[in-house]
Amino acid sequence: MPQVENEPKKELTVCTGQSEIDKRLGGGIPMGSLVLLEGQSDSGKSVLVQQMTWSSLQSKLRTLFYTTENTVRSLDKQMESLGLSITDYILLGWAKIFQIKSSIGIRNNAFNTIIKGIEAHPEYKVVVVDAVTPFVAHSSTEEVIRYFEACKSLCDSGKTILNVAHTYAFDEQLLIRIGSVCDAHLRLRIEEVGEKLVKVLEVAKIRGADKNTGNIISFDVEPGMGLKVLPMGRAKA
Repeated sequence: MPQVENEPKKELTVCTGQSEIDKRLGGGIPMGSLVLLEGQSDSGKSVLVQQMTWSSLQSKLRTLFYTTENTVRSLDKQMESLGLSITDYILLGWAKIFQIKSSIGIRNNAFNTIIKGIEAHPEYKVVVVDAVTPFVAHSSTEEVIRYFEACKSLCDSGKTILNVAHTYAFDEQLLIRIGSVCDAHLRLRIEEVGEKLVKVLEVAKIRGADKNTGNIISFDVEPGMGLKVLPMGRAKA
């Protein structure tokens, strides 16, 4: 059972708990940051934010998790299979998971639902939205910008919000506008290194990082271990 009776004395960063990746993140994402994490399908986006969720809870940061891709049960089981069990945190109320269905009847109000939900839980400092893709796809550019601006206002009050999306959800100009609003922008993709396909994390920017941020890191996902950094560089032509 995790020891979570006390609030954290010092809230500095949101980390993955994987030292090599955290080093490339400049020591971690500073609290109060608005984060965009975007990438290809199967590039490790969900696993990365699940790792950050687990690490945040380990650091005694209450966490809200909005999911369009899992139920509470399936997310809990998925994280447990990676060695990132949050069952005790859910039972203690330190982690709250909300499923948002991406159906036609809900998607038009999904952004408002998320913002109001965050506002209703002021004691929860870390928020993950995995993923906003179905809502972006059916919203106007201005609606998407208003959502990210609302998230930014909440971050100014001390929350850290991580929005996950597939790259194809944004056109180039919208991605540039969102990137300018966000404090941190992480890109994920799949690359071929030798005969192996690997997941690659690119740190586009992290505003206010404690240390210099790295640029590229290759990793894989292993059952029972979560993220595993690969000791290899990017594939070269």
